[in-house]
Amino acid sequence: MITKIAIANYRSLRDVVLALDRLNLVTGPNGSGKSNLYRALRLIADTAQSSAIESIAREGGFSSVLWAGLEHVSKSVKAGRFPVEGTQRIDKIHLRLGFSSDEFSYAIDYGLSTLQPGTSMFFRDAEVKREVMWRGEDLWHHSRAIMDRRKRVVQARDESGAMSVALQSISMQDSALGSLVDPANHPEIYQLREEIRNWRFYDQFRTDPQSLVRQPHVGTFSPVLAYDGRNLPSAWQTICEIGDSDRLQKHLDDAFARSSVNIVEVGGMFELQFSQHGLLRPMCQSELSDGTLRFLYWLVALLTPRPPRLMVLNEPETSIHEDLIPALGRLIVACSENMQIWVVSHSRVLIETLVESGCCNCIELTKELSETMIKDEEPFSRPSWRWPSR
Repeated sequence: MITKIAIANYRSLRDVVLALDRLNLVTGPNGSGKSNLYRALRLIADTAQSSAIESIAREGGFSSVLWAGLEHVSKSVKAGRFPVEGTQRIDKIHLRLGFSSDEFSYAIDYGLSTLQPGTSMFFRDAEVKREVMWRGEDLWHHSRAIMDRRKRVVQARDESGAMSVALQSISMQDSALGSLVDPANHPEIYQLREEIRNWRFYDQFRTDPQSLVRQPHVGTFSPVLAYDGRNLPSAWQTICEIGDSDRLQKHLDDAFARSSVNIVEVGGMFELQFSQHGLLRPMCQSELSDGTLRFLYWLVALLTPRPPRLMVLNEPETSIHEDLIPALGRLIVACSENMQIWVVSHSRVLIETLVESGCCNCIELTKELSETMIKDEEPFSRPSWRWPSR
């Protein structure tokens, strides 16, 4: 289980460390930084694919994702006695992402490119300056390190326990975590990368008449629901055949009493049909309301026969009627027994349902001088975290 997430200088997240539990709820007013936390988590996941630089580019480039506020905020500025004014930067440019788990921990530090304008057109790309993986939660001593990357040189611990050079000229845009792919010589690094690659992110998806979730789908074994819902019928049928079909029906009844779902196959194409008490015929997926279709989507996503280590749900209450949200909350709470779940939401009903379960770690965000802060966090209640130096 991931126990801590640390983010520094990413958009509004100047310096945030979060303690996590099995079920985590991130809430706060619009503009408080909920989406930035979600994006930062996705960026951590992209390091396992060595695709973080491309993800930063899609967000507008390195300069766009960096914290744009004051480098250091004095008490006088916070109190409003002095205006907010820019000063000459003292510290190095950092974009830092990291997490700790009950087994391994990981941190990566992105900085400005060493390429000069005129020598390359890619001088605005970010570069990996430092990357460390270690045992335990905190990196108090270098003896805990399993992998240590400084610029182009990557050292990793071998079978004898000694650190030796594993990669000598790695690209400054690639992560060592995504480049060391040898399970025989580096099994712990391989294990961590595969666990991160197994994280699942479910965001808002299309439900308009032309969306893929409303179309019949070529039937194929699908233990994991696609992020756009295109394989919803196959994923439902997979749960019925190899998963917990009784649990699936239980949570369906919790939302829609005396209802059922059947998967119909015609010429290799699967279609979902929803039968509800009082209707003379079943409704196919193209006829369902947005809210009903989204609830079925969350049922299949959360009751997957292959639960990941971490599942992140971004505003799952979207387009779902308020009367159905308590059932959605109970579904999320039940599934947190099998995997760690991170929920981003500002739905009052969903927040109340999750908090009332007694097992939810509620993280409420606020903003001060455009910086995302943890509401009511005391100086000495902040989780400990030490970034590796360059």
